[in-house]
Amino acid sequence: MQKDVQERVKKVIANVLGISVDQIADDANFIFDLGADSMQSMELVAAFEEEFEIEMDEDKALEVQTVSHAVEFISEYL
Repeated sequence: MQKDVQERVKKVIANVLGISVDQIADDANFIFDLGADSMQSMELVAAFEEEFEIEMDEDKALEVQTVSHAVEFISEYL
């Protein structure tokens, strides 16, 4: 399950940020490592909600800074 969530998270990040899934390390920081800006951070939250059919606490979701934390955070909703 966790592996499935991780793959889907990386796919969403790649689509939103326009990068290859291969460029996304598990511990990558959205802003510092992947170059996301604040608008893209909002887009990521919306894309995660759509992909996983969940509704996340937006403030808490925006505090998530790394790929592995996103996988953990989203897993809590599933």
